[in-house]
Amino acid sequence: MIRIYLVGFMGAGKTTLGKKLARQLGYSFYDIDKAFEHKYKTSVDLFFNKYGEELFRKLEYELLVSTFDFENTVISTGGGTPCFHNGMELINQNGVSLYIKLSPEALYYRLTKAKKRRPLVAKKSKEELQKFINEKLHEREVYYNKADYVISGISIKVSQIVTMIGR
Repeated sequence: MIRIYLVGFMGAGKTTLGKKLARQLGYSFYDIDKAFEHKYKTSVDLFFNKYGEELFRKLEYELLVSTFDFENTVISTGGGTPCFHNGMELINQNGVSLYIKLSPEALYYRLTKAKKRRPLVAKKSKEELQKFINEKLHEREVYYNKADYVISGISIKVSQIVTMIGR
């Protein structure tokens, strides 16, 4: 296996799980959001607010495409990465994909703990955040559910993932 892509909503645990999975497999770890921040010398939040979603998605897509040459790497995608520019289809053509699935309630809980770092939810009230999660998750699950594997984000064990994807 060469590339493993983790997809799912913001706050699902893609980065945390990705680091553990990479360590377990002896793979490298690559976080598209962190790579974006490093390359463009700004946070995703600031870039998003200053330049808008359209430019962000274009540049994010370029980073995704750059991962297709990686070997033995676990890649954490941004929450929207699979949903734009044929992202999910390209991910599936270039690696194994895992959707880390969480309920809207679990996502709400996690995002309220990390709201300030999330450009799409930073200034939302409780009600706005719940509505946003329900709407965006409904919209994005069409893409996420195309992943090779769908796993619960609540009680993930890295050893189970390794077994499931068959090292």
